[in-house]
Amino acid sequence: MAHGTRIKIGLKCEECGDINYTTTKNPKTHTDKFEAKRYSPRLKKHTIHKEVKLKS
Repeated sequence: MAHGTRIKIGLKCEECGDINYTTTKNPKTHTDKFEAKRYSPRLKKHTIHKEVKLKS
């Protein structure tokens, strides 16, 4: 099964600015920016990570 409409996104830490995680999403069904609370290895704590575009 092809994943033609899915795009790659990165999750960037709001506090330190590192892109710690990558994932995919369907931009047709999820039009808003993805946001999640994830672990930041540099800060050694959970912080909010927001979606950024990745170069393909």
